[in-house]
Amino acid sequence: MSGASTDSGGQSIWSRPERGTRGPAPTHGRDAMVAAAIDLADAGGLEAVSMRAVANALGMAAGSLYRHLASRDDLLALMVDRCVGELRPYPDGPGDWRDEMVLLARRQLELYRRHRWLVDAIARPGPPGPNALAWFDTCLRVLQPVHAPVTAKFEAIAMITGVVSLFARAETASGPLRFDHVDLAAYPHLAAAFAAPPAAAPRRDLFERTLRGLLTGLLAADAD
Repeated sequence: MSGASTDSGGQSIWSRPERGTRGPAPTHGRDAMVAAAIDLADAGGLEAVSMRAVANALGMAAGSLYRHLASRDDLLALMVDRCVGELRPYPDGPGDWRDEMVLLARRQLELYRRHRWLVDAIARPGPPGPNALAWFDTCLRVLQPVHAPVTAKFEAIAMITGVVSLFARAETASGPLRFDHVDLAAYPHLAAAFAAPPAAAPRRDLFERTLRGLLTGLLAADAD
């Protein structure tokens, strides 16, 4: 799900110790820094997150952060993985694999609603963190009943994540297109669509229909 920087001698943030050995021990640890950064992003977006802003929020010198983090990219990677941890607890089955995948996707969408910046930050390249790895592992466990190549399962997971991201971005857009004051006379198909009577019964929500359609098309033919 998320990437991590490799600024410190080619090592990713996941393989480095929590703090360097030089200098006095800082007042706040890495966990507090990540929590402060998430608060800043939730309030003002990713542009509000800088090493200096996090240091100011914690009342410490900006240089102290570099005893824990090589760069802002490290900080963003930690923020993403901390938020991905909010997807727990995972479904523990037994249940229909489609239902469980839809549930996982709904939790993803709820996560993106809580942290609007996450849909952009999560797409960064690099090795995933432990919470992201646990999420992928859970998806593969849910898809165990499906007799399909593992590459097809990874493709399905990627497509579901893409759909979740698409819906999350759509929710932050300015709103649907409006045709209230548009003359549709030259556009007969649009005019007919708007003139058609509403459906007799509401359909299952678009998010779930899209997910189930994808899962069925990509994997269901090979499932038990």
